[in-house]
Amino acid sequence: MELVSAKQELAGHRLVRRGNPAQHKRVMSQGFAKELSPSDQVALMERVAGQGEREAFAKLFGHFAPRIKSYLRSLKADDAQAEDLVQEVMLTVWRRASQFDSRQASLSTWIFTIARNKRIDAIRREKRPEIDPDDPALVPEAETMPDDSLHQQQQSDALQLAIRKLPDEQSLLLRLSYFMEKTHAEIAEELGLPLGTVKSRLRLAMTKLRGLMEE
Repeated sequence: MELVSAKQELAGHRLVRRGNPAQHKRVMSQGFAKELSPSDQVALMERVAGQGEREAFAKLFGHFAPRIKSYLRSLKADDAQAEDLVQEVMLTVWRRASQFDSRQASLSTWIFTIARNKRIDAIRREKRPEIDPDDPALVPEAETMPDDSLHQQQQSDALQLAIRKLPDEQSLLLRLSYFMEKTHAEIAEELGLPLGTVKSRLRLAMTKLRGLMEE
Protein backbone atom coordinates (compact mmCIF):
# COMPACT_ATOMS: atom_id res chain seq x y z
CA MET A 1 0.00 0.00 0.00
CA GLU A 2 2.89 2.36 0.74
CA LEU A 3 4.30 1.95 -2.76
CA VAL A 4 0.87 2.52 -4.30
CA SER A 5 0.51 5.69 -2.24
CA ALA A 6 3.89 6.88 -3.41
CA LYS A 7 2.95 6.26 -7.03
CA GLN A 8 -0.20 8.30 -6.55
CA GLU A 9 1.95 11.04 -5.10
CA LEU A 10 3.72 11.15 -8.47
CA ALA A 11 0.57 10.77 -10.52
CA GLY A 12 1.55 13.69 -12.72
CA HIS A 13 4.98 12.28 -13.46
CA ARG A 14 4.67 10.04 -16.49
CA LEU A 15 8.17 8.64 -16.28
CA VAL A 16 7.40 6.63 -13.16
CA ARG A 17 3.76 5.75 -13.65
CA ARG A 18 2.86 2.13 -14.21
CA GLY A 19 0.02 3.52 -16.30
CA ASN A 20 2.56 4.36 -19.01
CA PRO A 21 4.86 1.30 -19.21
CA ALA A 22 5.87 1.92 -22.82
CA GLN A 23 7.38 5.31 -22.05
CA HIS A 24 9.05 3.95 -18.95
CA LYS A 25 10.58 1.10 -20.96
CA ARG A 26 11.87 3.60 -23.53
CA VAL A 27 13.70 5.52 -20.81
CA MET A 28 15.20 2.29 -19.50
CA SER A 29 16.35 0.99 -22.87
CA GLN A 30 17.48 4.13 -24.65
CA GLY A 31 20.91 4.08 -22.99
CA PHE A 32 22.59 6.53 -20.71
CA ALA A 33 21.39 10.11 -20.94
CA LYS A 34 23.83 12.97 -21.36
CA GLU A 35 26.13 13.11 -18.35
CA LEU A 36 25.03 15.50 -15.61
CA SER A 37 27.87 17.04 -13.65
CA PRO A 38 27.83 16.51 -9.87
CA SER A 39 26.97 20.19 -9.37
CA ASP A 40 24.07 19.92 -11.86
CA GLN A 41 22.80 16.84 -10.03
CA VAL A 42 22.84 18.63 -6.68
CA ALA A 43 21.14 21.69 -8.15
CA LEU A 44 18.35 19.56 -9.61
CA MET A 45 17.99 17.65 -6.34
CA GLU A 46 17.65 20.92 -4.43
CA ARG A 47 14.80 21.92 -6.74
CA VAL A 48 13.10 18.59 -6.12
CA ALA A 49 13.56 18.87 -2.36
CA GLY A 50 12.60 22.53 -2.13
CA GLN A 51 9.77 22.90 -4.63
CA GLY A 52 8.84 19.32 -5.51
CA GLU A 53 9.72 20.24 -9.09
CA ARG A 54 8.81 17.40 -11.44
CA GLU A 55 10.83 18.75 -14.37
CA ALA A 56 14.00 18.60 -12.27
CA PHE A 57 13.07 15.10 -11.12
CA ALA A 58 12.48 14.03 -14.74
CA LYS A 59 16.04 15.07 -15.61
CA LEU A 60 17.41 13.14 -12.66
CA PHE A 61 15.28 10.14 -13.61
CA GLY A 62 16.53 10.25 -17.20
CA HIS A 63 20.12 10.43 -15.99
CA PHE A 64 20.03 7.83 -13.24
CA ALA A 65 17.40 5.26 -14.31
CA PRO A 66 19.49 3.49 -17.01
CA ARG A 67 22.57 3.63 -14.79
CA ILE A 68 20.70 2.17 -11.81
CA LYS A 69 19.28 -0.59 -14.01
CA SER A 70 22.76 -1.46 -15.27
CA TYR A 71 24.04 -1.51 -11.69
CA LEU A 72 21.18 -3.77 -10.55
CA ARG A 73 21.82 -6.15 -13.45
CA SER A 74 25.43 -6.36 -12.24
CA LEU A 75 23.97 -7.45 -8.88
CA LYS A 76 22.26 -10.38 -10.65
CA ALA A 77 18.76 -8.89 -10.85
CA ASP A 78 16.90 -10.01 -13.97
CA ASP A 79 15.63 -7.43 -16.44
CA ALA A 80 12.06 -7.23 -15.11
CA GLN A 81 13.11 -7.05 -11.47
CA ALA A 82 15.75 -4.42 -12.28
CA GLU A 83 13.09 -2.21 -13.90
CA ASP A 84 10.77 -2.61 -10.91
CA LEU A 85 13.57 -1.80 -8.50
CA VAL A 86 14.54 1.28 -10.51
CA GLN A 87 11.02 2.60 -9.98
CA GLU A 88 11.23 1.87 -6.25
CA VAL A 89 14.61 3.58 -6.01
CA MET A 90 13.51 6.73 -7.83
CA LEU A 91 10.26 6.88 -5.85
CA THR A 92 12.36 6.77 -2.71
CA VAL A 93 14.55 9.56 -4.09
CA TRP A 94 11.44 11.67 -4.74
CA ARG A 95 9.96 11.07 -1.31
CA ARG A 96 13.20 11.48 0.63
CA ALA A 97 14.69 14.31 -1.41
CA SER A 98 14.82 16.59 1.63
CA GLN A 99 17.01 14.04 3.45
CA PHE A 100 19.86 14.28 0.95
CA ASP A 101 22.87 16.17 2.31
CA SER A 102 25.59 16.96 -0.22
CA ARG A 103 28.04 17.52 2.65
CA GLN A 104 27.88 13.85 3.58
CA ALA A 105 28.02 12.16 0.19
CA SER A 106 27.60 12.77 -3.52
CA LEU A 107 24.13 12.36 -4.98
CA SER A 108 25.21 9.34 -7.01
CA THR A 109 26.61 7.67 -3.87
CA TRP A 110 23.36 8.36 -2.03
CA ILE A 111 21.16 7.03 -4.85
CA PHE A 112 23.26 3.93 -5.56
CA THR A 113 23.27 3.13 -1.84
CA ILE A 114 19.46 3.18 -1.97
CA ALA A 115 19.59 0.91 -5.03
CA ARG A 116 21.95 -1.51 -3.30
CA ASN A 117 19.69 -1.69 -0.25
CA LYS A 118 16.61 -2.27 -2.44
CA ARG A 119 18.40 -5.17 -4.14
CA ILE A 120 19.41 -6.65 -0.78
CA ASP A 121 15.81 -6.36 0.44
CA ALA A 122 14.60 -8.12 -2.72
CA ILE A 123 17.07 -10.97 -2.20
CA ARG A 124 15.95 -11.33 1.40
CA ARG A 125 12.32 -11.52 0.31
CA GLU A 126 13.21 -14.24 -2.21
CA LYS A 127 15.09 -16.29 0.38
CA ARG A 128 12.92 -15.57 3.40
CA PRO A 129 12.96 -18.65 5.69
CA GLU A 130 10.01 -20.00 7.62
CA ILE A 131 9.56 -17.95 10.79
CA ASP A 132 9.94 -19.74 14.12
CA PRO A 133 7.75 -17.87 16.61
CA ASP A 134 9.93 -19.21 19.46
CA ASP A 135 13.12 -17.77 17.97
CA PRO A 136 14.80 -15.65 20.70
CA ALA A 137 15.71 -13.12 18.02
CA LEU A 138 12.00 -12.31 17.68
CA VAL A 139 11.64 -11.35 21.34
CA PRO A 140 11.14 -7.56 21.48
CA GLU A 141 13.95 -5.56 23.03
CA ALA A 142 13.28 -3.99 26.39
CA GLU A 143 11.98 -0.47 26.15
CA THR A 144 14.76 2.11 26.40
CA MET A 145 14.54 4.16 29.58
CA PRO A 146 14.38 7.96 29.11
CA ASP A 147 17.83 8.49 30.69
CA ASP A 148 19.36 5.83 28.43
CA SER A 149 17.70 7.34 25.37
CA LEU A 150 19.04 10.80 26.26
CA HIS A 151 22.54 9.41 26.76
CA GLN A 152 22.42 7.62 23.40
CA GLN A 153 21.30 10.81 21.67
CA GLN A 154 24.08 12.80 23.33
CA GLN A 155 26.61 10.20 22.24
CA SER A 156 25.28 10.30 18.68
CA ASP A 157 25.42 14.11 18.61
CA ALA A 158 28.98 14.08 19.97
CA LEU A 159 30.01 11.55 17.31
CA GLN A 160 28.52 13.62 14.49
CA LEU A 161 30.25 16.75 15.82
CA ALA A 162 33.58 14.95 16.04
CA ILE A 163 33.28 13.65 12.48
CA ARG A 164 32.59 17.17 11.21
CA LYS A 165 35.87 18.31 12.81
CA LEU A 166 37.86 15.79 10.77
CA PRO A 167 39.42 16.70 7.41
CA ASP A 168 36.92 16.23 4.57
CA GLU A 169 38.64 13.16 3.10
CA GLN A 170 38.64 11.40 6.48
CA SER A 171 35.03 12.25 7.34
CA LEU A 172 33.94 11.01 3.89
CA LEU A 173 35.73 7.70 4.39
CA LEU A 174 34.12 7.19 7.79
CA ARG A 175 30.64 7.96 6.47
CA LEU A 176 31.07 5.59 3.53
CA SER A 177 32.47 2.82 5.73
CA TYR A 178 30.33 3.01 8.86
CA PHE A 179 27.13 4.83 7.92
CA MET A 180 26.71 3.51 4.38
CA GLU A 181 28.31 0.12 5.25
CA LYS A 182 30.52 0.00 2.17
CA THR A 183 33.47 -2.39 2.10
CA HIS A 184 37.01 -1.07 1.80
CA ALA A 185 37.16 -2.42 -1.74
CA GLU A 186 33.93 -0.63 -2.71
CA ILE A 187 35.24 2.63 -1.25
CA ALA A 188 38.54 2.26 -3.09
CA GLU A 189 36.73 1.68 -6.39
CA GLU A 190 34.29 4.56 -5.84
CA LEU A 191 36.98 7.09 -4.88
CA GLY A 192 39.63 5.80 -7.29
CA LEU A 193 42.12 5.10 -4.48
CA PRO A 194 44.41 2.12 -3.83
CA LEU A 195 42.93 -0.30 -1.31
CA GLY A 196 45.91 0.13 1.01
CA THR A 197 45.44 3.90 0.98
CA VAL A 198 41.80 3.55 1.99
CA LYS A 199 42.70 1.25 4.88
CA SER A 200 45.52 3.46 6.17
CA ARG A 201 43.40 6.62 5.93
CA LEU A 202 40.55 4.93 7.77
CA ARG A 203 42.91 3.87 10.56
CA LEU A 204 44.20 7.44 10.82
CA ALA A 205 40.64 8.80 10.80
CA MET A 206 39.60 6.43 13.59
CA THR A 207 42.62 7.43 15.69
CA LYS A 208 41.75 11.12 15.31
CA LEU A 209 38.08 10.42 15.96
CA ARG A 210 38.84 8.62 19.21
CA GLY A 211 40.95 11.56 20.33
CA LEU A 212 38.14 14.00 19.58
CA MET A 213 35.59 11.84 21.39
CA GLU A 214 37.81 11.63 24.47
CA GLU A 215 37.94 15.42 24.55
